[in-house]
Amino acid sequence: MKKKVLINVFLMLAVMLLAGCSVSKFIPEGSYLLHDVKIESDNKEIKSSQMNLYVRQTSNAKWFSIVKLPMYIYSASGLDSTKWLNRFWRKIGEAPVIYDREAARETREEMEKAVQNMGYMGATVDMDEVSSGNRMKVYYSIHSGQPYVVERLTYDISDSKIAAYLAEDSTHTRLYEGMRFDVNVLDEERQRITQYLQDRGYYRFNKDFITYQADTMLNTHRVGLTMRLLPYRRTKDDAPQPHRQYTLRNVRYVLGVDFAELSEDALRGLDSMSSGGVGLFYKDRPFLRPRVVTDYNHLHPGDLYCSRNVQDTYSSLARLSVLKYSNIRFDEVRLPGDSARVDAYIFLSKNKNKALSFEIEGTNSAGDLGAAASASFIHRNLFKGSETFTLKLRGAYEAVSGLEGYANSNYVEYGVESSINFPEFMFPFLSSDFKRRVRATSEVSVKFNSQVRPEFERTLASAAWSYRWSRRGKATHRFDVLDINYVYMPYISGAFNDYLDRMDQVNPLLRHSYEDLFIVRMGYTYTYNSAGGNAMKAAKSNSYSIRFNIEESGNLLYGFSRLVHKKPKYGDAYQLANIDFAQYVKMDIDFAKNFVIDDRNSLVFHAGLGIACPYGNSRSLPFEKLYFSGGANSVRGWRVRTLGPGSYRGDGNTIDYVNHTGDIKLDLNIEYRTYLFWKLNGAAFIDAGNVWNIRTQGTQTEGVFKFNRFYKQLAVAYGLGIRFDLDFLILRFDGGMKAINPMYTGKDRYPIVSPDFKRDFAFHFAVGYPF
Repeated sequence: MKKKVLINVFLMLAVMLLAGCSVSKFIPEGSYLLHDVKIESDNKEIKSSQMNLYVRQTSNAKWFSIVKLPMYIYSASGLDSTKWLNRFWRKIGEAPVIYDREAARETREEMEKAVQNMGYMGATVDMDEVSSGNRMKVYYSIHSGQPYVVERLTYDISDSKIAAYLAEDSTHTRLYEGMRFDVNVLDEERQRITQYLQDRGYYRFNKDFITYQADTMLNTHRVGLTMRLLPYRRTKDDAPQPHRQYTLRNVRYVLGVDFAELSEDALRGLDSMSSGGVGLFYKDRPFLRPRVVTDYNHLHPGDLYCSRNVQDTYSSLARLSVLKYSNIRFDEVRLPGDSARVDAYIFLSKNKNKALSFEIEGTNSAGDLGAAASASFIHRNLFKGSETFTLKLRGAYEAVSGLEGYANSNYVEYGVESSINFPEFMFPFLSSDFKRRVRATSEVSVKFNSQVRPEFERTLASAAWSYRWSRRGKATHRFDVLDINYVYMPYISGAFNDYLDRMDQVNPLLRHSYEDLFIVRMGYTYTYNSAGGNAMKAAKSNSYSIRFNIEESGNLLYGFSRLVHKKPKYGDAYQLANIDFAQYVKMDIDFAKNFVIDDRNSLVFHAGLGIACPYGNSRSLPFEKLYFSGGANSVRGWRVRTLGPGSYRGDGNTIDYVNHTGDIKLDLNIEYRTYLFWKLNGAAFIDAGNVWNIRTQGTQTEGVFKFNRFYKQLAVAYGLGIRFDLDFLILRFDGGMKAINPMYTGKDRYPIVSPDFKRDFAFHFAVGYPF
């Protein structure tokens, strides 16, 4: 095995070396391959990473910031582009970047302007070309010089009303005496003032009405800065006049109809009604209840025009799944003496009410292949309030391999689930204003699922009521008010019963995870992503995310039961409908940080910790609530449910996966991501983690968490991965190798030193990033 690995590595290096030599045939005579671009600065405030934005030509992409393999792949092709093999190598590779001296000079000029705009008006940028054979390195050296500083700041604003507004908002200004004369900051202040005034009725205001006058003092690097407000002119030939504040005269919602010219005549022939001071126009009958429109509207007749209210109306309407799109347009009232009013027209285009979809998917659970199919029906406007009703039927089959003593080695699952999602807080006594300000959804759902495995049959029925909401910002909240789950075990095989009997000595609490059980839980989840809710955007920017979850189950039932009976009537636990109910508290926290190295490479760090504690009415957690390690999103050198708890090794039985669970979980991951070619990205990762139990369970003491040894029981894995980026979907393939295996001692504990591919390798397929 070791010899084969060494031979493959040697062959790969040889291919890369030959390909590197063949690059020359794509470099025209007298030209150079752009080998590298370097930026240096003599000022710590001017970072090289900031200047990368102005580089017009970059060198070929490097895999993991080390080797330009895409270029070598392209160079492996011949010069004859009619051959299919050559076209294939060129398609998946990247053509060598031929150095363009004119682009380099433009880069130097743009970089110099950018530094000067930052307040270093005497800054210069030097460009050095260093060639070696037919390869070229380009160095840009930034010499900033002394910055210019604003010594005196004055305002020339003749409009008294606008001057009063700016005085009220003076604490938010970005300009102050002593600041560096940064043109970018000056422009940002223009943008800020423009937005501020547009939120206060100045419909026709734009940033061009704000200008600056800068007076420099000879050889002093000091600047006298004056901000000036220009009077309003519709055209250059018009006489100057004061800026006007506009008021909304009419707010009109037009449902299912659109027209190019805004006028009273265009509305004729449409039916209409009024609700909350807002007019609704439609043909035949409205597809939304009038109250829904007014609850999601932020524009009201008589109010000053406000740009923020326009955006809030767009955001609110975007939550209504019944709408295909919304469009807000304004028409300035052109009547004598009434020129400071506008009419608002909000056009709502209807989406399809009903949809039916089918899905077929392949599954891979720890190497066992299977297939699943589902059919979904969706109604996006059930009660004419954009309530989304969903009904989904699902069936799955999986061939389970390696289970000794089972003639029927397969897994069958079928289920049905239904939900109604309301695009608002469905709770009494809440005002329309509160519902408007908070972007919320309410959901009621019911599910039924039946699982038939060779070892046992399990039926799960549940009903839930939850809220999800967010305000302006990047945080979302979820509150599960009530989630009732009923777990019914109609059948347990004799072989599995024998296994549980054997486990009574090792883990006597395991049997409780396979008994009938009620779970009545409440929970809260907080999620924050600095890049917003877009996962694709977060993966391509410096960002971080935090997720915190806490849930409890059975406390109210336990308290009520204790009031009625001091002790349980039957057995050791109180019951609901003659069935034990679970009592526990569970908490999870996850943190992920994405560091962007350049547009092709990034480094991601992830840490996750979970703790769950059964008590009172429960001696152990329900099986669904237990933590497990290994798999595509955890320590990827292990298959799912094959690691832990602690250094527990198991008895090698194929159904021992049920014992590889715990009450505590720790995950630590670091992953280097790089662009490869076409739609393929690569990753190199190191994972560490495990699960542990809180209490000693029979003779299984090696799985109990102890502060003086848990770090010695951390499993470590390393590996490589391929990501197929379809823009809207990420398909992920990861191969992990064990590096430190806490389940063994001696040399087998460190497979990184003496790897056994069959024993230490695990392959994973998943959708989306692991963290």
